[in-house]
Amino acid sequence: MSKRTLYGMSGSRAVRSLWAIEEVGIAYEHVPTSFQKESKAPEYLATNSNGKIPALVDGDVTLFESMAINLYLAKNYGGDLYPADAATEGLTWQWSVWGISEIEPLQMAILVQKLFVAEEKRNEKLITSSAKQLARPLAVLDQTLSDRDWLATDQFSIADLNLAGVMLLLSVIEFEYSQYTHVKRWADACYARPALQRAQAR
Repeated sequence: MSKRTLYGMSGSRAVRSLWAIEEVGIAYEHVPTSFQKESKAPEYLATNSNGKIPALVDGDVTLFESMAINLYLAKNYGGDLYPADAATEGLTWQWSVWGISEIEPLQMAILVQKLFVAEEKRNEKLITSSAKQLARPLAVLDQTLSDRDWLATDQFSIADLNLAGVMLLLSVIEFEYSQYTHVKRWADACYARPALQRAQAR
């Protein structure tokens, strides 16, 4: 059996891939790696020249980018977590990419201002604008989930994990979205999964 190593820490985007590898249930070594100095160290750069987390080493395969890692893990080890047909696979890729293109930039803009900029220097207009812009994608997601429990199949799948993993940051920035009742129901179901609890404890 090939040795699998996942680099990252739960208090970062790497929690998405920690969640995925816990969800598929394979043995792995976790190497806690911060997104600051540790990810720029020569020994880490030798594994991941991109200098960011997470990164996965699975035998001869080395990957970075959480969405790529998660899709790889689900397809190779996740069984029903990964779609069985091309149409559902397309939906899975769609929601995974949609999350990092439609949700992530807006929530990251808010996070940077709230967590990394001194209060007296914060750009409150940017925070307000980004929060208002989140209404559109959340409404799209709410409509999608109005007649289904999960995004791509009739059960929790890697599509749900990937998008819910991106949206974990909404709680970090204390963004209230309970008015999107279908999104809230779906997110609560995703976040109740034991694999996420294990990932967050890393």
